[in-house]
Amino acid sequence: MAPISLAGIPATPPALDYPLVAPLPDGSVVEIAPGILWARMPMPMSLDHINVYLLRAEDGWTLVDTGLNTDAVRRLWIHIAATHLDGLPVKAVLCTHFHYDHAGLAHWLTEHFKVPLYMTHGEYFMLRMASTPPSDPMPQAHQDFFSRAGMPEAIIEPMMAKMRADPFLAPAAQAFRRLRGGDVLDIGARRWRVVIGEGHSPEHACLYCEDERILIAGDQLLPRISSNVAVSCIEPEANPLQLWLESLDRLDQLAPDTLVLPSHQRVYRGLHTRVQQLRDHHAHEFDQLRAHVRDNPDCTAFAAMESMFPNLRSPIDYMLGLGEAIAHLSWLRYDGSIRRVLDDDGRYKFSMVE
Repeated sequence: MAPISLAGIPATPPALDYPLVAPLPDGSVVEIAPGILWARMPMPMSLDHINVYLLRAEDGWTLVDTGLNTDAVRRLWIHIAATHLDGLPVKAVLCTHFHYDHAGLAHWLTEHFKVPLYMTHGEYFMLRMASTPPSDPMPQAHQDFFSRAGMPEAIIEPMMAKMRADPFLAPAAQAFRRLRGGDVLDIGARRWRVVIGEGHSPEHACLYCEDERILIAGDQLLPRISSNVAVSCIEPEANPLQLWLESLDRLDQLAPDTLVLPSHQRVYRGLHTRVQQLRDHHAHEFDQLRAHVRDNPDCTAFAAMESMFPNLRSPIDYMLGLGEAIAHLSWLRYDGSIRRVLDDDGRYKFSMVE
């Protein structure tokens, strides 16, 4: 469930402005504006934190995203509730999307504070699906997905075993209140419009306060890294990069001086610049992949992944890398640049369309 593209993004040029110093992941908070608090929750991995936000109304607070399902994060939420909420209760939990750094504690928080969970329909039911480990044995359709991609069996099995033993899986909340694109949430004096992003997850909810030009962006506009956009064995014929690029177009319509509150790294200004950087990043990846397919006709998705990500180490790296490579190949295939043929050996082979 790691949210970050293995391709990465070059260091952000000075065009982005970072007006605030980030809080430590120790239960401290930073006030972004009156009634908007920024906290960080620790993650025991290379991406070592997630940003969470707290929105104040007259009668209580809405928590935006949760952190991982760990005892450390539970303790920090209890500390924050006792220390930083001015004696007001938690009234709701809102998750931008289903990945477990964003929604892993949704069940516990809603039970602990006895409050509702707000999510989009697509994200809530993905959360339900992702709350249990993959089946053993793997469904045949999922086995076919990896085999047709050219992934060796010696990698598939350790990858699936690692996913089945994931320590951060958590039970899903058993009920939710649905968010839709265009909904407006009145939280205190602010009106937050739901803006839907796609590609990284199926129905990612961003929140935009037009009056004050503040965007709670989740994983849709990270300042220095790119979100993982992948094809998975659940939807093998998807074209998530097209949805991702269309989402960037929607976000590019927001005010240029918008203050962006991302789920990782620091709060920043420079929304339009960041959108263009992400477009340029994927355009570069498309060019590199076209060159690889041109030089290596009849290559597999696994071979394309190795060319895109030559330094993969862990089984989860292979899962993320393969999904992202297939996403780029799918975009090029639907664009008409390359073709895909199922060979006699049961593997998809890619070549250029002349």
